Amino acid sequence: MHTWQLQEAKSRFSELVDCTLAEGPQLVTRRGHEAVVIIAAPEFRRMQSGLSLRDVLLSAPRGEALDLKRSVEPIRELEL
Repeated sequence: MHTWQLQEAKSRFSELVDCTLAEGPQLVTRRGHEAVVIIAAPEFRRMQSGLSLRDVLLSAPRGEALDLKRSVEPIRELEL
């Protein structure tokens, strides 16, 4: 992610937009501190789609079933 100072971002805004579209999110700082991240509109819309973590997990691709069998070995003693 490229970092831009606020003054540079204002004076080269068209280039900032082009970089955002070509390279991804761009960080803008103000007085040496992170201020904002500029992202492309499609990325913003994807983030605002309203999907909850539950929805994302339920729609995730399914893999092989997990083997959740417990060992029959006794638990060992642990001295603290």
